[in-house]
Amino acid sequence: MSIFRKAILVLILICSALFFNLMGNANANDENPKEELEIEAVLNHIFHLRVEVMINQNIHELDAHYLTKQQVSRYAYQHEKNRVNYLNEWAKKRSITLVDAKSDIRLVRVTKKADKAIISLIQSLQISYDYPNKIVPTQSFGVGTRHFITLHRVNGKWMIYKEWYLDPLDENPNKIAKTPNGMAPSIKSPREVSKSNKYNRSRAISYANKYAGVAWGAGNNHRYNNKYRDYTSKGGDCTNFASQVMGDKEAGGLPLTNIWRYDKRSGGSERWIRTDSFSNFILRSGYGESVSLGDFEHIISPTPKYPDGALSHIQAGDLIGYIIQGNDVDHFSIVVGYDAYGYPIVNSHTADRYRVPFDLGWDQNTKYILIHIKD
Repeated sequence: MSIFRKAILVLILICSALFFNLMGNANANDENPKEELEIEAVLNHIFHLRVEVMINQNIHELDAHYLTKQQVSRYAYQHEKNRVNYLNEWAKKRSITLVDAKSDIRLVRVTKKADKAIISLIQSLQISYDYPNKIVPTQSFGVGTRHFITLHRVNGKWMIYKEWYLDPLDENPNKIAKTPNGMAPSIKSPREVSKSNKYNRSRAISYANKYAGVAWGAGNNHRYNNKYRDYTSKGGDCTNFASQVMGDKEAGGLPLTNIWRYDKRSGGSERWIRTDSFSNFILRSGYGESVSLGDFEHIISPTPKYPDGALSHIQAGDLIGYIIQGNDVDHFSIVVGYDAYGYPIVNSHTADRYRVPFDLGWDQNTKYILIHIKD
């Protein structure tokens, strides 16, 4: 992910927040329940087509729903084309076969005036995959995204004019990290979830699964824990979520401190919500230790210290930090376990992920910091 694309994502987060605020205070200018139902049916059809295209890769099935003579509409179309290419190329490089995708959308707000409609909606996406020639059941993971769509009605048909959303699959399909054997990384003997009075891994994992937001598979009716503020519009909620998993009494239960804390009136401290500050705190406080720092090849390859690769020395309840460029951590996810083949899977916020392979949505230039939380 380039710095330019990172800046675009930040802009999307800010615009999204403004959009939600405006939409939350807006009333539909043309109140017509029949037309709103029509718009909902159109969007359900489009999103259903999108998940079919993820599997069959026939992107041209979407052509008829975009205003391809308009630049912003072409951009939205190309975005869908790119994510289909990326997802399938990633699966190919991991010797995985995508077998099914299912989508559920919920319209948050529809504002319509004449032949224009502005919609905010939430999508919960389930993607299922197989390992050919491996005797393991079909696996699934979930992704949750928040969409901001403008439709124009042309010749009686609603068409996508513009769309924004923070997409965890928005990566370059030509820059996917490779594995030495062309297979998905597999931890053959995952470390058991340890039991400790200091850090309760089992409850941390349960919390991460319960509050993984709008991603398919998540609990709590696809909502974040309302005890905490949502920092998505303020640069991202991933670190706030990681802190909750580590420190909430319902979760890992690590003792809060005067510098790593959450207050219902003032919100999270800098070390609670900021990626680098959180990373430094976890490592310097003694709560965690760095297992390894490096690119994809580095953390999966055998070394004298880690004959099975550094990745095999983390366990469910640990953290993975993602560095796009330089040394600053840009994102955090929580390791929640392994799929049936042994692929480490993670949960996170911004965008919401549920039991997603840890490297999906990142490229060959990404550096990973593997952090083991001390029991």
